[in-house]
Amino acid sequence: MRSASGGPRVLLRRLRETMAEQVSAQERLDKIVVLIAANMVAEVCSVYVLRIDNTLELYATEGLNREAVHHTVLSAHEGLVGLVASEATPLNLSDAQSHPAFSFRPETGEEIYHSFLGVPILRAGNTLGVLVVQNRAKRNYVEEELEALQTTAMVLAELIASGELSALAQPGHEPAARHSAQKVGAILSEGIALGHVVLHEPRVVIKDYIAEDLPKEIKRLDTALAKLRADLDRMLERGDVAEGGEHREVLEAYRMFANDQGWSHKLHEAVATGLTAEAAVERVQSDTRARMLRSTDPYLRDRLHDLEDLGYRLMRQLVGQDHAPSREQLPDNAIVIARAMGPAALLDYDRKRLRGIVLEEGTANSHVSIVARALGIPAVGEVPNAPGIADPGDAIIVDGTSGSIYVRPSQEVEAAFAERVRFRARRQAQYLALRDRPCVTKDGQKVELMINAGLAIDLPHIEDTGSAGIGLFRTELQFMVGQSLPRTSDQLALYRTVLDAAGTKPVTFRTLDIGGDKALPYMEAVIEENPALGWRAIRLGLDRPGLLRGQIRALLRAGGGRALRIMFPMISEVAEFDAAKALVERELTYLRQHGHTLPERIDIGTMVEVPALLYQLDELLRKVDFISVGSNDLFQFLYAVDRGNAKVSERFDTMSAPILRALRQIAHKCHTAQKSLSLCGEMASKPIGALALIALGYRSLSLSATALGPVKAMVLDLDAKKAEAMLGPLLDAPAGSVSIRQKLTEFAEAEGLAL
Repeated sequence: MRSASGGPRVLLRRLRETMAEQVSAQERLDKIVVLIAANMVAEVCSVYVLRIDNTLELYATEGLNREAVHHTVLSAHEGLVGLVASEATPLNLSDAQSHPAFSFRPETGEEIYHSFLGVPILRAGNTLGVLVVQNRAKRNYVEEELEALQTTAMVLAELIASGELSALAQPGHEPAARHSAQKVGAILSEGIALGHVVLHEPRVVIKDYIAEDLPKEIKRLDTALAKLRADLDRMLERGDVAEGGEHREVLEAYRMFANDQGWSHKLHEAVATGLTAEAAVERVQSDTRARMLRSTDPYLRDRLHDLEDLGYRLMRQLVGQDHAPSREQLPDNAIVIARAMGPAALLDYDRKRLRGIVLEEGTANSHVSIVARALGIPAVGEVPNAPGIADPGDAIIVDGTSGSIYVRPSQEVEAAFAERVRFRARRQAQYLALRDRPCVTKDGQKVELMINAGLAIDLPHIEDTGSAGIGLFRTELQFMVGQSLPRTSDQLALYRTVLDAAGTKPVTFRTLDIGGDKALPYMEAVIEENPALGWRAIRLGLDRPGLLRGQIRALLRAGGGRALRIMFPMISEVAEFDAAKALVERELTYLRQHGHTLPERIDIGTMVEVPALLYQLDELLRKVDFISVGSNDLFQFLYAVDRGNAKVSERFDTMSAPILRALRQIAHKCHTAQKSLSLCGEMASKPIGALALIALGYRSLSLSATALGPVKAMVLDLDAKKAEAMLGPLLDAPAGSVSIRQKLTEFAEAEGLAL
């Protein structure tokens, strides 16, 4: 490398001294570009900072016309600097002016310089600006010079992210790094939350970026890499993995990444430029993330997650942070940001302090979204690079009504949303006033509105909402929040508590619906290509009858002396229901023989969520006491759409003719057989969905507690006969010939129904 001042390590040491000086932000930046130019024997060194208006402003230069500082502004895609920023990749040219992206700016005086080397200033995968060096002579910069400039850009990234440069900006032209930002994603759970950022996987805090002892840093890196690889080797040698299978193949691929020589070489190169081992890992991770986020290849994006996790593990080893901070130690208004999160991870958090959720992944029908809605926690998903958009403690607003989030909002925006929160509170008070009114339509049709629940903390909602009972009690949540399998006595205690809280109101207990994305942390994970269609729910229960029998025994004992309703999930054929019911009969015999008090009445039913049951309803209805439609799974199976896949989850409309015809068929057969019918999917939680269901003949709906008020308000103003007369002909018309959702909306407007 050409250098007049001792190479990158000397440069980093001098930069650290400059960063510590008590000088103004502009003086500091001016000194930095002089140091870089001198160290790299460059005639020009310039720093461009990305502004909130998505333009790049020249903030400092050595070699160009200094009068251009804060006057030269490029669009985010303009010129060579814009190309570096938009692509987030370095650009090394021997003759810059011959490049098609070159943009001539006469005020800078750069026309006499030919060679050009520009690198993005990156932090957490986000582009904060561009660092450029130039020379008159036509030449390509060597690899060592590129490495040195990238390393220096890391230091500048921390300077920009600190907010120090904001003092140099005109109003409306502040650096984007620490200013207000709006991001748009997908609505997962409605509501509005104001709070402060908590990262689900907290970033490792790097205190020292510049190495004091290079051999020591290389040794630290090698030691951490060796430990990381050894940990993976031990995982692969475990008995449950060593025998092979898909799960071993996944871990083998993971180990391959950890042993990749290219990754290791990049880490060592970064250390060689003068960085500490942990700073080197962060730089390589940030470069990789910025590059792969721009890829449209889903395979590469999945591999990014593997590489990020490896880098995260490596950094934690280097700085000695073995565990993330306790999730009970949250601020009072925590907004959790994560790349992805399962329902069990969500339930780990203190719900009294958790205000909202922001996810990079996740769709409206994923289980974490369903749990968030059940808890009344606003959530937005599909936010690109979610963990990188804010720092811990940043103010943030989650708007679950529009799918927007506001990071570091202005006082005006914060005040506007605070007023919206107060308005929603007033509206909830109006719904509360309806609590004790009978849920009857204008034409006298009684509609049962029940709540979905899963834990003891949900039970006050029975009284708070005035619900008719619990239409779906998700028993698996008790299993998901614990660190070990709940004992039968623990299950018995919970079920008794639930029945006591409900009093004379009915409670429908769904037996364990685990598997798929609802994995238990203390059970061996089963890797399946299609988990939604795999070993889950009743399939797992029948294959592990000891687990299901223990739960059934606890339910029967809890229901002693009172009415009990048990429902089996994921039944796909009548024989499965027969087998599950036989376990109930077996446990009844056992309890009777041992002198236990039995339930006064037992109703045993099933969920209809597998399309195959639509063609077995006549046989099934002769055996069940009731049916509950699980619309979430039924809809995704009918359309062969993975509800957890954002690319396809919105490809069908729950108000489409095929779905509504299937629901009408179920209702007709249940009414003919005089069997109780309800629906407990997310469709019931939307007023427009409830409107369609009532028009189809459904008179019992189970929904999230937060949705009961709006749905009840709609029901009280509804003429069910009119709705039925309107919807019937639409379903008989050729599918796709009319938008049923639009017609339902028009009907609601004409009838004065609030949707």
